[in-house]
Amino acid sequence: MTVLRPVRAGNAFEETVERLLQAIKLGVVPPGHKLPPERELAVQLGISRVTLREAIRALSDAGYLDVRRGRYGGAFVTYVPPKPDAGDLRQAVNEMGMAELSDALTFRLAVECGAAQVLATTELPEDRRAVLTRRLADLNEAGLDDYRRLDTAFHLSIAELTGSTLLATTCADARSRVSDLLNAIPMLQVNLDHAAVQHQAIVDAILAADPEAARRAVAEHLEGTAALLRAFLS
Repeated sequence: MTVLRPVRAGNAFEETVERLLQAIKLGVVPPGHKLPPERELAVQLGISRVTLREAIRALSDAGYLDVRRGRYGGAFVTYVPPKPDAGDLRQAVNEMGMAELSDALTFRLAVECGAAQVLATTELPEDRRAVLTRRLADLNEAGLDDYRRLDTAFHLSIAELTGSTLLATTCADARSRVSDLLNAIPMLQVNLDHAAVQHQAIVDAILAADPEAARRAVAEHLEGTAALLRAFLS
């Protein structure tokens, strides 16, 4: 869970809320599942258990978590992304602003293309190759309700498999900036079919150790997503 990285001491509470919310919204912890145990999570975030409990309480009050006590208790994710809706997409873009949207898409393009290039130049052992192909298989078999979460898992796995924590966290940040927009795009089967072909091209290029083909495949895929966004906003 790269998104659950250590926070800075000066704003520990606020950054803890941000990290947990990012993990929830990106589907790193899916709806109905629980966060890692409190002791483990506090160590992972580099904070006190008191700060962690305050952040969990705040997210529980906001409706993102359900805290249950007892032997089988924990902090369970209750947030479910809203159904795709073009009206929600326009509202999200209006709140963000076109300039910030363009910047976010450029940022995502740069870091995800870079991650794919790096991974394609990395000697991947069989277990890491298997992770990448499994993420792709999970996405290809996903239903509409789980598609965006598994799409996020696939994209983030490319950065995570490079072994660079900085690159993985940057890719997660880039995805977070546009996650609400992506969730709001109506699901079109022809687009999902096209995306499946593009995802396969990305994986093929990485496993063939062809960094330029990997960069092109990611760029084509993300530019297609950007075009779809513009189409629903026009």
